[in-house]
Amino acid sequence: MRHSKIRTSLCATAMMFGFAAIPFGQVMAQDNASQMQKASDNQTVPDKAADAWITTKVKSEFGTTKGVSATDISVSTNDGVVTLSGTVSSAAEKDSAERVAKSVKGVKSVDASGLTVGVAEK
Repeated sequence: MRHSKIRTSLCATAMMFGFAAIPFGQVMAQDNASQMQKASDNQTVPDKAADAWITTKVKSEFGTTKGVSATDISVSTNDGVVTLSGTVSSAAEKDSAERVAKSVKGVKSVDASGLTVGVAEK
């Protein structure tokens, strides 16, 4: 019986300390969130979600543009800068791919130095 009271008392004490720590955790989380908000206010570049959206949009535009082989061109985006790589069949296709990528909203610039003109491997 005595062990039961001690165990109950210890559990109650542990729960009290656990619940008492919750407000401190919330304050810490709010402080971290406000610091992150301040840091993101200073950012002038798109975040990772925007970069992923840009990459997806460029790839889908390639898929719907005649004369651009969407399967042979790799697209990556970092801070709004689109990088194209792969093999295209002609200089005209390379130019078209650059033009299409530049037309996507949010794209700051396009680096097509990784696109080589040659026979695309299937």
